[in-house]
Amino acid sequence: MHALIVVAHPDPQSLTHRVAAHLAEGVTLSDAGHSVEFADLAAEGFDPRFTAADIARHLRKGVLPADVAAEQARIDRADALVLVYPVYWWSMPGLIKGWIDRVFTNGWAYDDRPDTGLVKLLGRLPVHLVGLGGADAGTYVRHGYFGAMKTQIDHGIFDYCGARVVTSELLLEAGPNHAAAHLETARAVGRRLFDTSRRYEATDRVKVPEFR
Repeated sequence: MHALIVVAHPDPQSLTHRVAAHLAEGVTLSDAGHSVEFADLAAEGFDPRFTAADIARHLRKGVLPADVAAEQARIDRADALVLVYPVYWWSMPGLIKGWIDRVFTNGWAYDDRPDTGLVKLLGRLPVHLVGLGGADAGTYVRHGYFGAMKTQIDHGIFDYCGARVVTSELLLEAGPNHAAAHLETARAVGRRLFDTSRRYEATDRVKVPEFR
């Protein structure tokens, strides 16, 4: 099985990158046959700007931009998609949101036509979300951020395309040793990455873990 881990953080020494690396370690330790590919959007210089070429493609009038085609090919090769990102303004960073804006195109992620309505095209894709927040759980609870983020990301993006959100983790500040705890959580997510995906396929349903 092959996992694509997409990371959006400009600092390769950040906790976000360390979490992604530990998650990948968990994947490979769980089974010698599993493989991992990293998409480091900042290091690779992915352009998140939604341009006229992207609009044309959305309207089925243009050629798919080469960088978008390359990202879609990476996802097509993957048996699981993992997004690891810091929480900026209670959502994804603009870099990873722009990646979704451009890569999850009409005709590939979903098919929306006036005569047939919406058809979800990513039903075969299990998705694992790991966000790192700079506040504690109490702040998220008081302001309703848990529900807001699940609505806009888990439901608003991935459910719209039919992709199955299997893991939805928020790693929040919780004392002086929270970084070490986050790394262990990431490794655990990696170890069960394909177990949870196979379990979903076997039962045709999934229980999304509560945010932590």
